[in-house]
Amino acid sequence: MVWMVIAGPAVVVVAAFATLYLAIRIPDPVLPTEVLNPRSALENQSKLEAAMAPAIQARNHASTGVVPQSKK
Repeated sequence: MVWMVIAGPAVVVVAAFATLYLAIRIPDPVLPTEVLNPRSALENQSKLEAAMAPAIQARNHASTGVVPQSKK
């Protein structure tokens, strides 16, 4: 009965080390965030900046407490 109590946590520890080994040995590849078409790189950059604008404004507002002025 004692071995059944010890075996559960022991299996979890072994599985954690196996997962750590796999995570270190076979890392996930970094995926590109831009489209592979180099002709539209400027267009993609402007779209990315426009998409990130609300997040950047919120981050700046949270860190400084100053409400950003809206661009018209």
